[in-house]
Formats: sequence, C-alpha cells, structure tokens
Amino acid sequence: MLRFLLRRLLVAIPTMFLVVTLAFFMMRAAPGSPFVNERQLSPEVEKAVMAKYGMDRPLAEQYFTYVKGVVLHGDLGPSLKYKDKSVGDILKENARVSAILGLSAILLASIVGVTLGVLAALRQNRSIDYATMALAIIGVCIPTFVTAPLLVLAFGSKLGWLPIAGWDETTIVLPIIGALPRLANIVLPVTVLALPQIAIISRLTRAGMIEVLRSNYIRTARAKGLPEWLIVRRHALRAAILPLVSYLGPACAGLLTGSLVVEKIFQLPGLGKFFVISALQRDYTVVMGMVIVYAALILVLNLIADLLLAALDPRVRLS
Repeated sequence: MLRFLLRRLLVAIPTMFLVVTLAFFMMRAAPGSPFVNERQLSPEVEKAVMAKYGMDRPLAEQYFTYVKGVVLHGDLGPSLKYKDKSVGDILKENARVSAILGLSAILLASIVGVTLGVLAALRQNRSIDYATMALAIIGVCIPTFVTAPLLVLAFGSKLGWLPIAGWDETTIVLPIIGALPRLANIVLPVTVLALPQIAIISRLTRAGMIEVLRSNYIRTARAKGLPEWLIVRRHALRAAILPLVSYLGPACAGLLTGSLVVEKIFQLPGLGKFFVISALQRDYTVVMGMVIVYAALILVLNLIADLLLAALDPRVRLS
C-alpha cells in the first residue's frame, strides 16, 4: 500500500505544477488588466501600481517568484482588487460556505442515490426501476439554473415554506467549521446541488449492482440459502460501489469549491460566485489561488478514492 501511495504522489506533484503553470500564463495572456476601471489611471500611477505588485518584471521572473512563494511559504499573494486583503484571507472568508453546502449535498446525494440504485437493481425491469431511471435521466438533463428557480418559485414564493436567499447562521459553533447555518436556509441550495449527483450515483449503483448480482459468487451465496438482504449488504454492495468511489473524488471537489449558479441565485457568499467575479475583474492572484485550491482538492480526493479502491479491491494494488 505504501508503494501504491508513493506512485500516486509521484503523479500528483508534477500534475499540480502543470496546472499552476498553465493557469498562470493563461491568466496573463487574457486581455485586460486588473487596474483598468471606470477611472483611467495616468501612465505614472499605473506604472507605480504595476511596480508595487511586481508586474513590471519579465513574465518568467513573475512566474518563478510566484511559484517560489507558494511552494516555500504557502503565500498566494495579495489581491489586486481588494485592498489590504490577501488571497488566503479571501479564501478563508468564502470557503466555509461552499464547504458546508458541498458536504451536505454529497452526503444527501450518496445516501439517496445508493438507496435508489440498489432498489432499482433488485427490482430490475419493474416499476421502481423504471421510475428511478426516469428520475435519473431528468436529473442529469435538467441543469441547476432551471431547477433552482423552479424550487424557489414553488417552495419559497408560492408555499412560503423555505427562505429563498441569504445565509443566516445559528449560535451553534463547531471547532473547525465555525458557526453553522440555519437548516431552513440551506435546504433549497443543497437540494439543487444534490439532484444531479443523486441521478448519477443512482445510475452508477444500479449498473454495478446488476453486474455483481449476476456473478457466480452471488449465485453460490444464494444456493447456500443466505438471506437476500445479507447477500446484498455483505457481498454485493461492496463490489458494486467501486465505480462510485472513483466518481466521488472529482464530484466532491466540484461541490466543495462551490457552484456559481446556486450561490448566485440564493445569494450565498461562496467560492463559486467569488471565482467568477475575480476572473471578470482580472484579479490574477485570487483566480490563481482558487485554481490551486481546486486542483489540490481534486488531486487529494482522487488520491483518497484510489486508496479506498485499493482497500476494497486488492486487484487495484496489484495492477
């Protein structure tokens, strides 16, 4: 297992450097400047501002200085648009909201999706199977910018059951997460984020369960007279969720870093909304910081998924 982990790390480290390099030069190649706004700066002032942030130096020197600060000191630099704020401060202020929404959504999607997938596989070509797959297709096809306004209109405006926007926190404070939001405020955004994941997870679980239930060792277990629930829980489910484990790595990274549409519609101060605003404002350092966080999450979560796969299926380690 240690050699397996080292091999994955040897792939992850150069991948991270490649992502940082591509993002750095692509941001610099984009038209516009972070210092161009409604008030046109004089050439002298603009030159002084560029010198302050080191943007008057050659591009290669800027790149090596940035990478050195990130690698050696974990310094993502100052924001070019928000005075007296570093990129780390901005990420800390907005990451908690996206993390709470993402973790809640992936937990809800995993529970509901796996349950529906198992039921559909056990009742293949019956009404519950057709209903589950129909809901899965609808969940995949309809984007979040359609489902979010519909849920807001139905449960917020018409029925008045849930608030339609805002982030109201309770007095409950956890050591790492901080103040928790009120449950009513996150029901709609978490549901919108979870619906596409429920559709995908249910389809993956159904396909895996059908394949496993047709295998020889499951037939042997049934021939021995084991109860069906025991066969499903102890023997079939472990093998059926292997494709799901691989999928959850990048899915968790995407949800944890926020969704622009959901955060915009529900007026939530998360990373997704802030990422697009920073990109439009050409705030290079903030965009770079978010790209690094997102890439690191994908690599770490994929590494965790690989380790889980290796623990569940020894053939992965041998390969």
